[in-house]
Amino acid sequence: MAASAPTPDTLTPNPLYREVQWRITRALAAGEWKPGEAIPSETRLARQFSVSIGTIRRAIDELVAGRILVRQQGRGTFVATHTEDRTLFYFFHIVGKDGSSEFPESELLGFRKERAGDSDEHDFGITRGTRVARVRNLLKLGGRPVVLDDITVPTERFTRLDESTFRNREGTIYGLYQARYGVNVVRISERLSAAHPPADIAAILGMRSSQPALHVRRVAYSYNDSPVEYRHSWINTADHEYLSDLWKTAAR
Repeated sequence: MAASAPTPDTLTPNPLYREVQWRITRALAAGEWKPGEAIPSETRLARQFSVSIGTIRRAIDELVAGRILVRQQGRGTFVATHTEDRTLFYFFHIVGKDGSSEFPESELLGFRKERAGDSDEHDFGITRGTRVARVRNLLKLGGRPVVLDDITVPTERFTRLDESTFRNREGTIYGLYQARYGVNVVRISERLSAAHPPADIAAILGMRSSQPALHVRRVAYSYNDSPVEYRHSWINTADHEYLSDLWKTAAR
């Protein structure tokens, strides 16, 4: 199915490049172009949408800035894929206090399926009673436990997700979502606070229960700001800290 061109009946007061951007995003969400695949050339897209190359270029610029597409010099523009480097740069913000960064070692601690409860509705707006999968995942840096993630995903979106699938995945969690379920995480929203972790989490992270940790509530979004994953993260900041380099991220 080819992405449809804007028509007088479907246009809104938004700038034309925004309309084109929305239609490209809709085509991506429908799986017209898979992760890692090149999208058509700007000339071809301009013909397809019956707009100027300048309009196409601006729409693509926005999608590149949003990390949905990636330009490769001399090769073209591609749908972004979740490699380890991409995950480390865009989605993993924990570094050593000396500024060092490394890809974490992952250890699955628990997996279960149940229905969402009151806390899910309060923390993330998940409708109570929704079928969800719960994942408890530990991240180690330098062989030491640093981040404990409690992850919640709706099973409607991730059908047949089970412990074996999660444990035996190749690559990152977001890479699993993308490769197996066609769900591409393109941005995250995080809320940070200092708090005392529950006793069981403090024990896993090698902390005293009276020792404060960094608590992060994250929502991961796919195309068109559709939420696809929710997580509570607890971070031992004795030797690590949270780094968000917004200018560098935007420049990339």
